[in-house]
Amino acid sequence: MPPSSHLSEVYRPDFGMLTDLYQLTMAAGYYDQKLHQRKAIFHLFYRKAPFGGDFALSAGLALAIDIVKGLKFSADDVQYLGRLKGANGKPLFKEPFLNYLQRLKFTGNIYAVPEGEVVLPHEPLLRIEGNIIECQLLETALLAVMNFSTLIATKAARIKAAAGADTVLEFGLRRAQGIDGGLTASRSAYIGGCDASSNVWAGRYYNIPIKGTHAHSWVMAFPSEEEAFEAYAKAMPNNSVFLVDTYDTLDGIAAAILEGKKLRERGHEMLGVRLDSGDLAELSIAAREMLDTAGFPDAQVIASDSLDEYAIADLKARGARIDVWGIGTRLVTAHDQPALGGVYKLAAIEEDNGEWSPRIKLSETVFKVSNPGRQGVRRYYDEQDDFPMGSIIYNQFNGAPSGRFYTEEGFSISAPPGLREDELLRPVFEDGVLVYASPSLQSTRDRALKSWRNWSRITNFANFPHGLDAALYEEKMQLLEDFGFDAL
Repeated sequence: MPPSSHLSEVYRPDFGMLTDLYQLTMAAGYYDQKLHQRKAIFHLFYRKAPFGGDFALSAGLALAIDIVKGLKFSADDVQYLGRLKGANGKPLFKEPFLNYLQRLKFTGNIYAVPEGEVVLPHEPLLRIEGNIIECQLLETALLAVMNFSTLIATKAARIKAAAGADTVLEFGLRRAQGIDGGLTASRSAYIGGCDASSNVWAGRYYNIPIKGTHAHSWVMAFPSEEEAFEAYAKAMPNNSVFLVDTYDTLDGIAAAILEGKKLRERGHEMLGVRLDSGDLAELSIAAREMLDTAGFPDAQVIASDSLDEYAIADLKARGARIDVWGIGTRLVTAHDQPALGGVYKLAAIEEDNGEWSPRIKLSETVFKVSNPGRQGVRRYYDEQDDFPMGSIIYNQFNGAPSGRFYTEEGFSISAPPGLREDELLRPVFEDGVLVYASPSLQSTRDRALKSWRNWSRITNFANFPHGLDAALYEEKMQLLEDFGFDAL
């Protein structure tokens, strides 16, 4: 079985250039000021849950690992950077810095939330510790893979939850935002709960089950619908799902049933019919009745056509008889919220005397004020059924969390006693060495389904104990006061 990530196989092995120019200009500045070996701590997190929900589903860690392993600059990369000019027409980057880049590799520590785990706003998905220049040069690429992967996995989890026990297929490659938008979307959608994908590339590299039938063009290429179905059944007797809405949908279902009977005579079974337009509720009810009456109770009714969690819920409420949901555009483009908005913020820096100094990003917008320190996340669960009972962000420089914390509403809550505790962030890199064994994609998907199911049982999230540990909250307030900032 292939590993869960193949970025270095699909793309080039060196990812140093996968960055914004301002990361390199800052890196050059750190080097010029002899600050490039100053230790720093950054956190990657999101501020607001997507799609109007309360939380997100973490994804992208396996891709992030490849990014970190590939933090390199080839000779060609360095030559390209050496040709860049500043406003005065002279080289933008100095020779010593370019030489430094050619020897660069990540030597620090990274802690991460496992893929498939629910993460709340402001909780770090990644904590990056090391030389500030190395941490800085990872920002853009890590945000790119973590933001998009987490967004799509979350959308898929919502869709799978709406579909319940029904099968969900990801059909979005042709509508994705570019080639990698399709590949990463298929991987993330599978983590989030989709059962298979139409994306053969994703099947090849990620071992995702792939499914697919034929398009309208197949039917239109033949003189009649009946001839098109007959030809497809002969070519693909063990993959016979017929798209029935090229012309009149009910006539198409009848033609599919006719061909299904011929298939059965040859020792094969029609797998189902697909609806791609019209009133899916009414047509699926009619299709189910026609298939059952004709002796095909096991043939599935598959639906596509601009579906998402809201459309699925509406169709189910109307009594639709759909067994399989094909989700395309609205999944892979994260329809109605095209970006997660995750950020990457400096939270502490080591001073000359070896002491750590907290850092905080100020803003007139309250929820944009970052948290200082070396952040960990402690989770509390009921021992009996793993029901989440609390989640607390704390500063590890202050020791273990107290279990008493502040929420955004400003009041203090204490975690109930006698709960199982779990440290959410796990070591991934130590001194630049990978120490984390990525689980199989199937195991990650299983974790995601369980995690989403457990967290979705919280009926009143506003009263769910989550927020900052009391000591971290007080430290943050003191920093704000020191800056003369009273927006909180």
